[in-house]
Amino acid sequence: MKSSTKDKVEGKLHEISGTVKEAAGKATGNHELEIKGKVEQLNGKTQQKVGDIKTVVGK
Repeated sequence: MKSSTKDKVEGKLHEISGTVKEAAGKATGNHELEIKGKVEQLNGKTQQKVGDIKTVVGK
């Protein structure tokens, strides 16, 4: 698997995982888990953008 594709896939998985954590945190009133979910979503989106950049650059 190409490095760019790997980054995109892993980024999407982190984004999904973060969404689940955020929802669980909201449902249980666990603000720390909710924040961790939001952070993981942002990290996932960032990793996807890195994959996009690698695709454009050709790495």
